[in-house]
Amino acid sequence: MSESIKWICNETVRKNKNKVSVEDFNLSQTKKAKKFHESFEVYSETPLVRLKNFSKQLGVSEILVKDESYRFGLNAFKVLGGSYAIGNLLAQRLGLSIEEVNFEMLRSKEIKEKLGEITFVTATDGNHGRGVAWAANQLGQKSVVYMPKGSSKYRLNNIKKEGADASITDMNYDDAVRLATENAKKYGWEVIQDTAWKGYEDVPKWIMQGYSTLMLEVVEQMEKIKVEKPTHVFVQAGVGSLAGAVQGFLAAYYGEDRPITVVVEPNKADCIYRSAKNKKRTFVTGDMDTIMAGLACGEPNTIGWEILKDYTDAFISCPEYVSANGMRILGNPLKGDTKVISGESGAVTTGIVYSILTDEKQKDLKQELKIDENSRILVISTEGDTDPKHYRKVVWDGLYPNEA
Repeated sequence: MSESIKWICNETVRKNKNKVSVEDFNLSQTKKAKKFHESFEVYSETPLVRLKNFSKQLGVSEILVKDESYRFGLNAFKVLGGSYAIGNLLAQRLGLSIEEVNFEMLRSKEIKEKLGEITFVTATDGNHGRGVAWAANQLGQKSVVYMPKGSSKYRLNNIKKEGADASITDMNYDDAVRLATENAKKYGWEVIQDTAWKGYEDVPKWIMQGYSTLMLEVVEQMEKIKVEKPTHVFVQAGVGSLAGAVQGFLAAYYGEDRPITVVVEPNKADCIYRSAKNKKRTFVTGDMDTIMAGLACGEPNTIGWEILKDYTDAFISCPEYVSANGMRILGNPLKGDTKVISGESGAVTTGIVYSILTDEKQKDLKQELKIDENSRILVISTEGDTDPKHYRKVVWDGLYPNEA
């Protein structure tokens, strides 16, 4: 029997006034992150793709896709977080604020001599580790990257190409995070991890603030094409760092008039969905062998979870076919729409929107989310084909067909 789409709505989210602060993701803070990213030679805003014919076919006003496959030539959004965290960490070591440094300054010979040799360590399913390795390499520093068992060798090799000492462990993601932390203490390395726990919050907060750059780009891009703010935003969650950053930005920027937000996860690693259901931070254990490797995380980021529980309207846990549908839809668009190459973790948001708008079994969810012909839906496509061979198996060969 196939797995099903599971969902839960946060009934009190619009009524509860006693919410955690989102000031760390306000416009001023996000502009600092974007300014730092703009100091990179490779910076350019990633596309906001307007799928006019797809939205018309599905009966909504707009479907917009933020395509992060173009980010810094690394095929995923994650570098935004790792680079900003490293920037903050180095600025702190220099006794400066992030506004006083830029990428060129940090990679200069003079600053490198002041800082000495630093090794950054992280655990990753692929994209985050590649971003950390790239930033470290650009700054003339070292990196060590641990990947969970079952990780793609293609992704491993891409991390190694950035100069990292990278390896696939025999652990799941959360245990690989613990290994990185233990070895950092042992060898004097700096942990650059995109999840938070008690006593480790500054770096994850900086990483999340780095992610908010993409949302400021979205706001500016929507203004340019004269499309009103989104009514709905769908974002995927692993540990909840990106989701928390997106939610934090939306809540800070739009206030009470913020869009309806939906967090999407794989059935096999749905720690945020389970936390919402249990009304407390809940872990998922075991291998978590989902095709959505970037979302195969079992322990919610403490910072992200606090934001999500107070501001997010709905949480969805979905089967593998939802992501596969999204990959095929974006890669084979209707005539006149732009093609988007979206990987397994990137396409799940498009896949769930498609299911909600076409599957009769999801009509209650559609109603709960107040999606109608006037809805303007934003989805985040977090990655491109970070494992091209597997991408083709899904898109060309029809792996993970719709069994709903």
